[in-house]
Amino acid sequence: MFEQEIRSKAEKAGRAARTLAGLSAGEKNGALMHMAEALVRETPAILEANRADVQAGLEKGLSKALIDRLLLTPERILDMAQGLKEVAGLPDPVGEVESMWVRPNGIQVGRVRVPLGVIGIIYEARPNVTVDAAGLCIKAGNAVLLRGGSEAINSNKVITGIIAEASVKGGVPEGAVQLVESTDRAAVYAMLKMNGLIDVVIPRGGAGLIRTVIENATVPVIETGVGNCHVYVDDSADLEMAAKIVINAKCQRPGVCNAMETLLVHSGVADRFLPGILEKLRELGVEVRGDQRVRALAGWVKEAVEEDWATEYLDLILAVKVVDSPDEAMDHIHRFGTKHSEAIVTRDYDLARRFLKEVDAAAVYVNASTRFTDGYQFGFGAEIGISTQKLHARGPMGLKELTTYKYVIYGSGQVRT
Repeated sequence: MFEQEIRSKAEKAGRAARTLAGLSAGEKNGALMHMAEALVRETPAILEANRADVQAGLEKGLSKALIDRLLLTPERILDMAQGLKEVAGLPDPVGEVESMWVRPNGIQVGRVRVPLGVIGIIYEARPNVTVDAAGLCIKAGNAVLLRGGSEAINSNKVITGIIAEASVKGGVPEGAVQLVESTDRAAVYAMLKMNGLIDVVIPRGGAGLIRTVIENATVPVIETGVGNCHVYVDDSADLEMAAKIVINAKCQRPGVCNAMETLLVHSGVADRFLPGILEKLRELGVEVRGDQRVRALAGWVKEAVEEDWATEYLDLILAVKVVDSPDEAMDHIHRFGTKHSEAIVTRDYDLARRFLKEVDAAAVYVNASTRFTDGYQFGFGAEIGISTQKLHARGPMGLKELTTYKYVIYGSGQVRT
């Protein structure tokens, strides 16, 4: 049953994708503006659907962080609409000639940006992803098949209906934006096997979702990453700066993948830095789990176990460890990091350069919060996710990462001998 439904939608998406690939930037931008206007106009309907999702989430006992990701407000809907407008204002990568050269026989060879085709997006309790994904896919010339989590099903149905209708009125072919409405996991497994109909699947969510997709997909997957992110405070750090970065990285929005999950502090500044920053974190509602040296400086801290170093909490929980050297900090990051976002706070220029070179992550920071790993913050507009893999795309995935390339060859009758 699920397979037939998804096959039908994927076939419809494929037909739409062929038309989308030929639309001009102006045509696609016009559709995006229609979508943005429709979101604002239909805000009451979206909020009504979202209230039902939030109430169901509260009854299920979802964490505060998950409820925050699920919740829509008039301001967040305006932000979603603004995101579409910003995508409309970005350069269109489709048709961009990356290079062109002439061979000795006179043949011209060029490399040109083209859409991926039909993209399946599998995500969890974040209805804003519905809009971000649709907007980016359309601008990059792709049709999109959306499958959100059950927690946001009411919101996703209403939002997808609004933007799909608006996109068609704006000139995009019908079927370019579709939602898989079934919340049964079997629907996900069906999407993952749609070789030839879905060109690529992108999971956006927690470790369990990403692992399920990777282990079961026969369709190509772009892996968006779990964010077990670290901040290392070196003994040369400006401690006032470090405190601001730590608070921001953990507390500004704890339920997102670029929030700090582990704080590493050099033993040379631990006794000066940790008591104050830990007390501030406690005042902000953070549960701290530390090693023995951390607990010796703040007796109220819970004892950290091995599992804590590997956990993406997505909540107001933080693991804290004292290290004796930058090498120990980098070894810890290498062992437990997920190659998402890592930061060092230091005044040592040579150490900063070494950290940038040796730490393997999609985004590596010196003296800044990890919270900037984001398409908007990097100037890409909305993003489809943060890729932690190394093939095709890495880091915030914007428009260019939703395209591939093909070679175009101009001849004048040449044949190969």
